[in-house]
Amino acid sequence: MIATFDVTDIRKDFPILNQTIHGKPLVYFDNAATTQKPLSVIEALSQYYMEFNANIHRGIHTLAERATAEYEATRDKAKDFINAAQREEIVFTRGTTEGINLVAQTYGRQNLKAGDEVIISGMEHHSNIVPWQMICEEKGATLRVIPINEQGDLLMDEYEKLLSEKTKIVAVVYVSNSLGTINPVKEIITKAHQYGAKVLIDGAQASAHLDIDVQDLDADFYVFSSHKVYGPTGVGVLYGKRELLDAMPPYQGGGEMIREVSFGKTTYNDLPYKFEAGTPNIADTVAFKAALDYVTTIGKSVIGEYEHELLTYATESLQSIDGLQIIGQAKEKISVISYVLEGIHHQDIGIMLDNDGIAVRTGHHCTQPLMDRFCILGTSRASFAMYNTKEEIDRLVQGLHKIKKKLG
Repeated sequence: MIATFDVTDIRKDFPILNQTIHGKPLVYFDNAATTQKPLSVIEALSQYYMEFNANIHRGIHTLAERATAEYEATRDKAKDFINAAQREEIVFTRGTTEGINLVAQTYGRQNLKAGDEVIISGMEHHSNIVPWQMICEEKGATLRVIPINEQGDLLMDEYEKLLSEKTKIVAVVYVSNSLGTINPVKEIITKAHQYGAKVLIDGAQASAHLDIDVQDLDADFYVFSSHKVYGPTGVGVLYGKRELLDAMPPYQGGGEMIREVSFGKTTYNDLPYKFEAGTPNIADTVAFKAALDYVTTIGKSVIGEYEHELLTYATESLQSIDGLQIIGQAKEKISVISYVLEGIHHQDIGIMLDNDGIAVRTGHHCTQPLMDRFCILGTSRASFAMYNTKEEIDRLVQGLHKIKKKLG
């Protein structure tokens, strides 16, 4: 146990945890879908609307100038959070999904041609599959897939076999939302660059758990979402190397992304505003900074060590249940456990756990091809965050024993 980390104090920062569901204290184990928000984030959101609500960048009055300053302060914080080289390399989006689509529809459309290849992995979220399918179909390119083994690890030898001069883009998840697997993305990037391919890293699950350094990784693009890092929904970050973003065409047209407009010709704004058309999600972006500050203050290493303790405890506890199989047991993984219980549908597990006040995610988790790989329809998934406890894990295990006794 980490001496400097007190989960009791942490839990006090999250007011939503202090409630009952169906008469039972809430146990929230759906953190891979979205994390809960500390009071500092909630207060930052309220403060924006109460004190300086205004549109940004184009106003010269006091409220507009303050709103602009607070909004741009989040950009600076996001730059530091992932160690980007320049603030202009941070583009705000609606989330990870929009960031991937932006790259596919701008860089991909500009650079892919018939006969080219895009490589993804067998554990990708649908948001890192479908955009590449769409652009490959449009351009006549081919989508290739890195296979995985029974433990949920990428087969890196097979990845190397897929790489060739035809490879133009590699898009892989840093951490699997379904399995918890931490992929060797630095190695993936290095090998792709040997063939001149550009690499996008889906960091949606990684960014709340792992220290991220896009310069050390040498990632060409990196995307993540605020709501999975204890921040508000509807905000995301696309990082791109400046020379790539400069060369890419705009994603959407409208206000803010322009320099000069006439009926004959439009010229585009500088980075990052070229990719931020229209009035953005100002309030949630401002509050996102409070989330990044919160995580940074506690420290990723401290959070990660505590979450790993929870993962180890939960893994051992769940494996004691007869008929329970954990799907995904990679050596390197974050605090996510997906499991099936023999003879019992995952949806029934989710409903019955909810009756005990325990929130888990059930289904295919937007990774249907991965479920097909394991010949299952879906799983129940318990995902842990810094505010969860071993006592809550005990309640999950007790709940599963009850379900097994009743339905097994």
